[in-house]
Amino acid sequence: MTRPHPIRFARYDEQFKALLSKLPAEIREAARQAIKDLTLDPYPKKYRLEKQTSEIYTIHVTRNHSHKLSFELAGDTAILRKIGTHKEIDRSP
Repeated sequence: MTRPHPIRFARYDEQFKALLSKLPAEIREAARQAIKDLTLDPYPKKYRLEKQTSEIYTIHVTRNHSHKLSFELAGDTAILRKIGTHKEIDRSP
């Protein structure tokens, strides 16, 4: 797998914010921690970084892998696209 460029920043769009706000508090907190960790370590083994398309990557945000988030890279910024169940994100990252 081709590794993405180092990630220094994360940017939320309105769709991501709306999806995040609908999730239970423990999933929201896990997502926030995963995003923070992603900016500290751009190749996080803990979160299972996966390349979905040539532009879209995903990481698991929960220990049981029930939820994932997707993002695109723009230089050193991860643009957070979607967050949801593992199945939802795999179907439409």
